Amino acid sequence: MANNASAVVDNTALTDYFIHENGVSFAGRHLLVDLWDAGQLTDIDYIEDTLRRAADAAGATVLSVHLHQFSDSGGVSGVAILSESHISIHTWPERDYAALDVFMCGSCNPHNALPILKAAFSAGSVTLNETRRGVVA
Repeated sequence: MANNASAVVDNTALTDYFIHENGVSFAGRHLLVDLWDAGQLTDIDYIEDTLRRAADAAGATVLSVHLHQFSDSGGVSGVAILSESHISIHTWPERDYAALDVFMCGSCNPHNALPILKAAFSAGSVTLNETRRGVVA
């Protein structure tokens, strides 16, 4: 007969992936990125490769990538699941626009993904909003 008793877990040895900066602890940086006048927004293989390269540039580990292409516009939506969180993308090729969301914790730097994304999609302009998620104090 199996023992169904719950094990006691000692959390003292666990790695804390929160970021500790200037006296503030937070879960991670969340970048909201708008790429305008962008290209290559319908090439699903190119988009997957770009998300992988962006994650690598940020120091993140890709676990999997799931993308979907819409038959009406050719636009692509999807996500790269990272050990350190995710990068998602939604493209509107009819407007030469892509919306990305880059969220990372730990020692990764999501800002390092931006030059890869801007260059890969030949973005004419980039709008960036950043927020800290899970601020503790």
